[in-house]
Amino acid sequence: MNTTHTNITDVFFDLDHTLWDFEKNSALAFETVFEMQDLTVDMRVFLRFYVPINKEYWERYRKDEITQKELRFGRLKDTFDLMELVIADDTIVFLSEQYLHYLPKYNHLFDGAIVILDYLKPKYNLHIITNGFAEIQGNKMDNSYITHYFKTITNSEMAGVKKPNRLIFEYALDLAKAQKENSIMIGDCIDADVRGALDAGLDAIFFNESNETVADNIKQVNHLLELKKYL
Repeated sequence: MNTTHTNITDVFFDLDHTLWDFEKNSALAFETVFEMQDLTVDMRVFLRFYVPINKEYWERYRKDEITQKELRFGRLKDTFDLMELVIADDTIVFLSEQYLHYLPKYNHLFDGAIVILDYLKPKYNLHIITNGFAEIQGNKMDNSYITHYFKTITNSEMAGVKKPNRLIFEYALDLAKAQKENSIMIGDCIDADVRGALDAGLDAIFFNESNETVADNIKQVNHLLELKKYL
């Protein structure tokens, strides 16, 4: 059942895959980097391997099983190995650095992002909670012209822990001077964003853009403009 929350004062958003179209921007960044380095890579095949590998590496990073450095190197190395492309380790490190340099320069947002932010901003205090890397996330937001919508931005480097750890939500609430019972989290990851927020005592809405099957008790939207049903 869709119910509008009258007690909500603060709305927390995830950034990647929720507002900022990570897959589209990521593909464009890789295209640029490969072209600049004269690397002939079939982008269709590359992305077919890279997207799930990257997701898996982020899950491991979230669980503190690997470091940021291992994430950045391993996801590319594993992809190239599957494609049977022999690329030297130092070249992979360089490509990874170049990718991170170009990634924030692309600024595609999900359909409806600006419209929903314009709708929400006069009604609520808006915030970001992201597991992404501080400087890169800041550049993504600046280049997408959305920084001004948000009162606070919490990233995992500041908080010292990553979503779904309840401490990052508590850190974000403190920074926002918000109460958990008056706050709601919106994100694309059922574990990190939705269960993480619920476990920390906040309400949550799942941005279910890929139409995953989820439990009936989870609030969800398939398009950002559907948030108007709840907020």
